[in-house]
Amino acid sequence: MSNVLIIGAGGVGRVVAHKCAMNAATFGDITLASRTKSKCDAIALEIKQKWGVSIKTAAIDADDKTALIKLIAAEKAKIVLNIALPYQDLTIMDACAAAKVDYLDTANYESPELAKFEYKEQWARFDLFKNAGATALLGSGFDPGVTNAFSAYALKHYFDEIYYLDILDCNAGDHGYPFATNFNPEINLREVSAKGRYWENGKWIETDPLSVKIVWDYPEVGEKDSYLLYHEELESLVKNIKGLKRARFFMTFGQSYLTHMRCLENVGMLGIKPVDHKGAQIVPIEFLKTLLPDPATLGARTKGKTNIGCVFEGVKNGKKRKVYIYNVCDHEACYREVFSQAVSYTTGVPAMIGAKLILEGKWKKAGVWNMENFDPDPFMDELNKQGLPYNVIEIND
Repeated sequence: MSNVLIIGAGGVGRVVAHKCAMNAATFGDITLASRTKSKCDAIALEIKQKWGVSIKTAAIDADDKTALIKLIAAEKAKIVLNIALPYQDLTIMDACAAAKVDYLDTANYESPELAKFEYKEQWARFDLFKNAGATALLGSGFDPGVTNAFSAYALKHYFDEIYYLDILDCNAGDHGYPFATNFNPEINLREVSAKGRYWENGKWIETDPLSVKIVWDYPEVGEKDSYLLYHEELESLVKNIKGLKRARFFMTFGQSYLTHMRCLENVGMLGIKPVDHKGAQIVPIEFLKTLLPDPATLGARTKGKTNIGCVFEGVKNGKKRKVYIYNVCDHEACYREVFSQAVSYTTGVPAMIGAKLILEGKWKKAGVWNMENFDPDPFMDELNKQGLPYNVIEIND
């Protein structure tokens, strides 16, 4: 067993902590740390009462590299699961490299001053981790994460070459609020309101926000309007899945969500630069975050399902083939298990699985890697065991 340090006690952090406790045979002492220790304590109490497992808690400023290194040493952690904000990825990565411990996150680095996410600065730390003899696994959530593993699995078992990839993300859950986001509002709203991008014929093509729409029939959910966004896994997949001629990402949104978001955007509430308010400097989107429901509190009131998957087109043995690999997750079932809605569950479970595979030596390799850089089979096996079973459908157009 190896000690694990989890940084972040929001909705996803709760799922990760629960799932690590449920896999106690792999994980040793579990420490959950956050800027607000009381959040960690509340989750620790849930875990003790439900699973009979005691976990440690700690207060940490994830922007403080020195404090992070001290905490890693104090807890004798072998791996750090970064479930904090994407703004903090680089600091936590640098602390792990300095401490020579493995690192995992669920979302790539994003600057608080610029609404743009890319792997450039994280990939640049490859030699830092290689020299430390440590593994850094990037994007071990669902999308990115499971979608990357689906891609590697499809290429290994169903295709000789994949030419076209569409990632399709549907949340058909209903939380009852007029407007709320299912994960961190800052990240969610910046992502959705940004220009879309997709890869085609060797170059990136940019689109106006939410200007490209398809209607997809999601199994167990039904037909939903799905809008083209730019999503970070596209950047690594077009690099690592050779032969791709086109790669796109689509996400579903209801009209109520889109109407609220456009109104907020039009009045400046999605701004990321400070503005003067009665002599004080505030960032509009940060203020909006304080007004919106905390995503970690949505679990008890959310009903319905998510469906996230990938549609692949390519060739096998010289013949055209189209395959759809997806997972369906039930919000209420997630809450019964770990007091979470499905959006946090589908991100938190793969984070635990990625850490499990690293600690077991199945995905242990010094350097900085994306999910598709590893053998997908053990990860896919764990999805079926840990609560995110997948389905494979052959599509005959």
